[in-house]
Amino acid sequence: MKIAQIAPLAESVPPQLYGGTERIVSYLTEELVRQGHDVTLFASGDSVTAAELVPCSKGALRLDPDIRDPLPYYLILLEEVRRRADEFDILHFHIDLLHFPLIRPFAHRTVTTLHGRLDLPDLVPFYQAFREIPVVPISNDQRRPLPMANWVTTIHHGLPLDALPFSPSPTEGYLAFLGRISPEKRPDRAIEIASRLNMPLKIAAKVDRAEKAYWDNVIAPMIARNPNFEYVGEVNDRTKAEFLGNACALLFPIDWPEPFGLVMIEAMSCGTPVIAFRHGSVPEVVDHGVSGFIVDSVEEAVEFVPRACEMSRAGVRRRFEERFTVDRMATDYVAVYERLLHHRLPTVPFPVEATRATIIG
Repeated sequence: MKIAQIAPLAESVPPQLYGGTERIVSYLTEELVRQGHDVTLFASGDSVTAAELVPCSKGALRLDPDIRDPLPYYLILLEEVRRRADEFDILHFHIDLLHFPLIRPFAHRTVTTLHGRLDLPDLVPFYQAFREIPVVPISNDQRRPLPMANWVTTIHHGLPLDALPFSPSPTEGYLAFLGRISPEKRPDRAIEIASRLNMPLKIAAKVDRAEKAYWDNVIAPMIARNPNFEYVGEVNDRTKAEFLGNACALLFPIDWPEPFGLVMIEAMSCGTPVIAFRHGSVPEVVDHGVSGFIVDSVEEAVEFVPRACEMSRAGVRRRFEERFTVDRMATDYVAVYERLLHHRLPTVPFPVEATRATIIG
């Protein structure tokens, strides 16, 4: 099958540091190549892939201080896709919604994975206007605000088995927070939980320019007040494995409708259990009592952290291997590609009781 993967340009594929969407695009692209498909990747020029690379910007836009407006580079990307669209059996987009008007004439040969939050009121008229575009959510919860969209099926993320290797025993026993410094990710909750337990906390996180004031005025002073807390900055793939593998547990204290939460399965891959607040995708990703615990308050998190630190790390890793491998993810997407090649997909009713990703049909 000839497949185009169209990635965001904010980060390289794979990203050097933070970048969940680009990391998933990389894992999927490399696995599809390994399975024998003819794959072309439209991405930033500093991307690294076994597929054919079509560079649409010199490098990752976020890391280039000279880039002030990303839109011209996305228009370059869309022009490259338009020019070569007839070469592919399937075009798989990961860039939200900018391409929808362009692909209308060949929408039946496309699928768009939606990686971000969808509970925004401005999206309702948009998806009402583009009901025929096939889209894939990364959790069942993510799709709830837009029942009119042309949902194909839910496909949870997956990782290569060796991307973040199993760590049978943490060497330092700290609590970990990994992600982005922002109010909805609630690093302040992570700090409060660790403070109540008198446990070390390490925070590996990206600070966007938009969140600089929140970091300077709220989070940085909280970290500075406790010598057991450490901010380590952004981590790359190698240091991430060490960071998660040496942690007693990962704190995922979110306060927003998380579309998926890649860091949860990254921790599970290392055997590190997850303490996650019950929002968004969390009940679909964490198996309570097996790969971690789902909580509804700081008090519950404090109660469950000691139990998480005593969990079988081999059991956590085993659940990761059962549910969240890149082989499973790629197989699910190939099944969607094959269906798209045979007929235009109708809108699929939302499975109210579903908690796991299954191919519908």
